[in-house]
Amino acid sequence: MFDPTAFENMKVVLEGAVYDLDLTGDINIIDRNDFINTAKLLRKYELSFKPENFSNVTASIVLEAELENLAAELLPGSRLEQKAGCWIRLFFSFEHQDNIVDYDKIQRVVTEIWGIDRKIKQTAYFYPLQKERMKSEVTIDFGRLIREDQIADLTEMIDIMITTCEQIQAVIPRR
Repeated sequence: MFDPTAFENMKVVLEGAVYDLDLTGDINIIDRNDFINTAKLLRKYELSFKPENFSNVTASIVLEAELENLAAELLPGSRLEQKAGCWIRLFFSFEHQDNIVDYDKIQRVVTEIWGIDRKIKQTAYFYPLQKERMKSEVTIDFGRLIREDQIADLTEMIDIMITTCEQIQAVIPRR
């Protein structure tokens, strides 16, 4: 009998949690991608949503398993057991009219929510021919594998992502 990998199990839990919130109207799912890279034997699942009341901030979660993560599960007794699991990265993006976003305040808000142990990076993009229009992105990288025994944390993570969207929305200027 086929035993699903940690990636598959986490993907199903994550997808179920997000789609449940979409069905209740708390969020709107705006994109979903499920990739298999056959050249690198990599699995990647992306899901993006916007909280219902905070449509200016988009939240995305990326779940990824590389060859060594999958091999650690599929090859019992291998020396790779500590590599069984998935990588998770979170993204929060928003467009704004100009450069008046308080990036220090966003950093403080996100660090307060996710903790100092996370790698938090902010990136700002501007459109050269439309100088007043910009896009900013906050990336949260856990810097470690998420294991199958932490699967229950995924549903809680979605709630914290919604809170993060609300907090970022409170900091950025209204359009």
